[in-house]
Amino acid sequence: MARLAAADGTRMLAATPHVRDDYPTSAEQMERGLADVRAAVDAARIELEVVPGGEIALEQAGRLEPGDLRRFGLGGSDRWLLVEFPYEGWPLGLQQLGQAFAADGLGVVLAHPERNGEVQGRPTRLQEFVDAGMLVQLTAASVDGRLGRRAQAASRTLLELGLAHLIASDAHAPSVRAIGLSGAVQEVRDPELARWLTQGVPGAIVDGTELPQRP
Repeated sequence: MARLAAADGTRMLAATPHVRDDYPTSAEQMERGLADVRAAVDAARIELEVVPGGEIALEQAGRLEPGDLRRFGLGGSDRWLLVEFPYEGWPLGLQQLGQAFAADGLGVVLAHPERNGEVQGRPTRLQEFVDAGMLVQLTAASVDGRLGRRAQAASRTLLELGLAHLIASDAHAPSVRAIGLSGAVQEVRDPELARWLTQGVPGAIVDGTELPQRP
């Protein structure tokens, strides 16, 4: 996966293991795994920086202490957390969780909401979360159509409405959802917007700086 990402032009990769009941990854496990991956990438002489993170389930996010949550910060950020949007149903409690996070100085990045049936039926429902300061991360395979027409259509609408802020591979294995972003970048059909989605916003999250304005 690291080789494929680097060959596709990716310079930095956030390793984001699931943090949920069926994958109860602890911050310590994530950090040990990250060290192993970094060592393997370095040994293979792959020009790719691997940074930490975690994809945290909504119910799990409410149980973790702020200190542990920050260790799962997306790309090593001490503010932004990647929270998994459910594939089915509406995430009751997400607004309250966002408010609790904000009180602790934490922000939410929503992972793959375009794959949720409720969002596919009415993408504007995400407006309330974006208005509350949350960011939306689209899966590259949704944007370029590999995950089907409904996910692609929802992605397009979210991009048109300004309700999407990042594109990520969400790759789980070399053969599942190819890790590169170049296909999604081409599908955006706007080079400046594509750079904002894949470099500008992610770079600001990693660097801890203000998010750049959307072009």
